[in-house]
Amino acid sequence: MFFQCMMAVSLFYCAHWQTYVSGTLRFGYVDVTEAQFGVIIIHLITVIFGPGVWSVKVPVLWIPLQCVPTIIGLIAAAVALFNNFKIILIKRGAGRNGSTVATCLQLTPPQKTHCTGTSVLSPVVPLAFIVAPAILIAWKSPDGLYLQNPTIYLLTFGCVSARITNRLVVAHMTKSEMAYSDASLLGPGALFLNQYFNCPIPEKFLLYVVCVYVIYDLIKYCREVCLEICSHLNIMLFTIVPKYVSGAKSLSSAEKNGSSSKYLTRSKSKVKTN
Repeated sequence: MFFQCMMAVSLFYCAHWQTYVSGTLRFGYVDVTEAQFGVIIIHLITVIFGPGVWSVKVPVLWIPLQCVPTIIGLIAAAVALFNNFKIILIKRGAGRNGSTVATCLQLTPPQKTHCTGTSVLSPVVPLAFIVAPAILIAWKSPDGLYLQNPTIYLLTFGCVSARITNRLVVAHMTKSEMAYSDASLLGPGALFLNQYFNCPIPEKFLLYVVCVYVIYDLIKYCREVCLEICSHLNIMLFTIVPKYVSGAKSLSSAEKNGSSSKYLTRSKSKVKTN
């Protein structure tokens, strides 16, 4: 389960990494949609035939049936990684001198721009700050942190990866440079430093604290991005501005003629009775 989650995180990040380099989001023949259908098929087989069906040996391969989806997933992941890194490492980036799309920064006054080149390998740093601590903390934990709390552990690092991936998506959509550091990385850093100093804080307690922090940080970041987009496009997000009616005299001409308004908070019959 740990391997599958880390592989899913890495594949999703690499897909947007190559988009950050090439400026085009590409989909493979076996991609996210096919993976979702595969998960659906696995659950249907379990429901119809029972969990014991996965212990049956495959006649030709002589391995348990439960290994077949893993092997297929590994092959599909290897093909997807090969295609992504072929674009990242071999083909030139869409930016200046083969760099990423984050090449031009708008300065003031608006007619001036400052163009710099961003390395196509720069997004590997945030990904390494996610995967490496996740593996080391689970491996070196004296209390078996991952084995005792697999759900919370994967949820914590999943939220960190979601935060970093969202920043990468925003970076290639806005053609801006992606910073190496991020506030959500303080959570894995705290777990790593706690192990380095022989766990002065109980690992389980710290894991729960870090989980709450990274979830809050992810929600906060998504809220800020949505509000910035709405502010730029001048649209309302989960906001209703009612037009309050104080009496019959404040009714508009359209309402007097019998048409209704979607902004009224009280019915016309109640307004007229006032």
